[in-house]
Amino acid sequence: MNKFKEYLNPGESHYPLRIFMIMMLAAYLFSVAIRMIWVGQFSDVESFFWNGQLMINTNDGYYYAEGARDILSGAAHNGLSPVTSAPSLMTAFFAAILPLSFESIILFMPAMLGSLLVVPVMLIARALKQDLLGFIAALLAGITWSYYNRTMTGYYDTDMLTIVLPTFVLWSVILAVQQNRNRYLLFTTLTMIAYQWWYAQSYSLHFAMIGMLAAYTLFFDRKNLFFYKLLLFMVIANITMPIYLKLILSVILFGVFHTYKERVNGAIIGALLGVASLIFFATGGFDPIWHQIKGYLFRDTVSAASGHALQYFNVMQTVREAGQIPFETFANRISGHTATFILSAIGYLLLILRYPVMLLGLPLLGLGYMALFGGLRFTVYAVPVSALGAAFFILLAATYLGNAFEGTKKSALKYLFITLTTALVLLPNITHIIGYKVPTVMNNSEVKVLDKLNSIASDRDYAIAWWDYGFPIRYYGGVKTMIDGAQHQGKANFPVSYALVKPQQTSAVMSRLNVEYKEANWGKPLAFMPDMMKQYNYEDPNIFLEFLTPEEIALPEKTREIYYFLPYRMLEIFPTVGYFSNIDLTTGRATSKPFMYRTTSMRDTGEMITLGNGVAINKKEGTLIFNNQVVPMDSFVVTSYDQAGKLRVQSQKLRDGASIYAVYMSDYKTMLLMDEVIYNSTYVQLFILENYDRRLFEPVVMDPSAKVYRLKI
Repeated sequence: MNKFKEYLNPGESHYPLRIFMIMMLAAYLFSVAIRMIWVGQFSDVESFFWNGQLMINTNDGYYYAEGARDILSGAAHNGLSPVTSAPSLMTAFFAAILPLSFESIILFMPAMLGSLLVVPVMLIARALKQDLLGFIAALLAGITWSYYNRTMTGYYDTDMLTIVLPTFVLWSVILAVQQNRNRYLLFTTLTMIAYQWWYAQSYSLHFAMIGMLAAYTLFFDRKNLFFYKLLLFMVIANITMPIYLKLILSVILFGVFHTYKERVNGAIIGALLGVASLIFFATGGFDPIWHQIKGYLFRDTVSAASGHALQYFNVMQTVREAGQIPFETFANRISGHTATFILSAIGYLLLILRYPVMLLGLPLLGLGYMALFGGLRFTVYAVPVSALGAAFFILLAATYLGNAFEGTKKSALKYLFITLTTALVLLPNITHIIGYKVPTVMNNSEVKVLDKLNSIASDRDYAIAWWDYGFPIRYYGGVKTMIDGAQHQGKANFPVSYALVKPQQTSAVMSRLNVEYKEANWGKPLAFMPDMMKQYNYEDPNIFLEFLTPEEIALPEKTREIYYFLPYRMLEIFPTVGYFSNIDLTTGRATSKPFMYRTTSMRDTGEMITLGNGVAINKKEGTLIFNNQVVPMDSFVVTSYDQAGKLRVQSQKLRDGASIYAVYMSDYKTMLLMDEVIYNSTYVQLFILENYDRRLFEPVVMDPSAKVYRLKI
């Protein structure tokens, strides 16, 4: 084995600390600079700015921004603000000490913190006495496709440090295994606890790391007492208990081991490890892991309300990041290109053969590879380890190539090869970054609408909107929401989807029941539909929904206002919104598949309006040609805004009893084809046609980008 390792030796590159720090700074600045490309691309797009700064480009970021803002103001309104979350606390700290606007801080934090990945990557390589390896890997890891996507400028979310921190954990474990000194016991514990503080879902990865260290110990050095000490501290760090208790316990145990190191034997360590493991499982340590497995690997199942037979549509069935991906996408997201991915996999295998301690990186790599089954969001975990593998392959190839020459040519050719191949593996990622023009979550015009709502509504009031808009509504609109990026289980989505997709009368009743029920049961586990059915003496949910009208249902007392926030951009996802309420709650099966076709590609040929994809409208016959079928149309509607900003609606009746409607939104250059269910939906009637029931709704803010109505009942 030792002789084989000689063939895998690219030579050591252990530079003085000063040189190493310069290399690390260069890698960091490179990563940050690449993330400024997005800023330059949109620096002149006025609709992406608010308060003089570009807005962020991830919905969930507004959740943590709300928490940070409320920490700074000292008022956690809504009762939903994450004022104790790590990202909010860190953001508030930076906002308090830096001479930058709050908007600038949340915009640039992802670039600054996410680029820190280069630090643990280079430190891991330095532990192997391979500084050049670390530099190449850091350049690649910092900007790799999937990692960039989730740490780009404006992607303000936990992803800022979600890969940085476990890579630090990996480095600390590698150091501990190499050094076998007690000081690294506490250091590893602190890195694990820091990761848990930042990201509550860290348990699964930590559990895998503990398992990998246990396997490494049994295979390579089962008699090494220090390895069992390290396992003990890692298990303690992963126990489900308050962080301060884990810190206290770890410090006490570290003090005992340090003071009585001569008396601590294998029997004592084994007993303590056994007790810690029992406590881990007894406190539900495996529960978060199983919850994540069910959520992503069994996403096709429907979720049922606890203790009830009602079946809901599972949101994981519509989340792209939880969907299966083709191999090419998988490889691109981990390494930037399929060829680089293959070389990185080979390089990592060779790296393990040369440095067996790198087996400890398998949990990160394995979690990343789960993307083939559990969705593209996992690929990011494989990035740092894969980058190290790719860098090792480059160094080995360069060494063998250089060895074919003598003297100065040997060194020159080696470093020329390293430079060119490093540039080649970076190029696909940079190309992706240049083309990855992600818009901001909200447009300036939409934020203006929410800002007006904020000046009108109380923080006790609610906005009815789809969960994608939940956090931005709370941040800019200052009102509560029923669903958001964290609360979007099937049972929570159902009533909101129902309110948006069904006709106005049932929508109004559903929204009032939903809001008042939630407020009356604040802080309790909610089972909205079963409890409503019980209250109104219904056993069949389908019958209950059939009689959901103001005439049939005695509404609870109104305690607050409800506003409908209806943005134009929700048209893009409106069919998906409908999935959650077009369902038989007793079986979980879809009751219907409402039809909606949206396009901005139109060509009027006189007799026909062609809409692309084989879809066309025969103006003379008043029919729709779709999937080689001719379908009669009920009406053709044209909407437009006059000079005063008032909506004008012109409707031409084509045929009674037909089920298809065409709506041309002339100011948006958008053609919509829809069936009767979609046409009569509250969203279409209120936003597109402004045909609202005056007994139920009152317009509050009417803007072409988004409209707000107040519910009267």
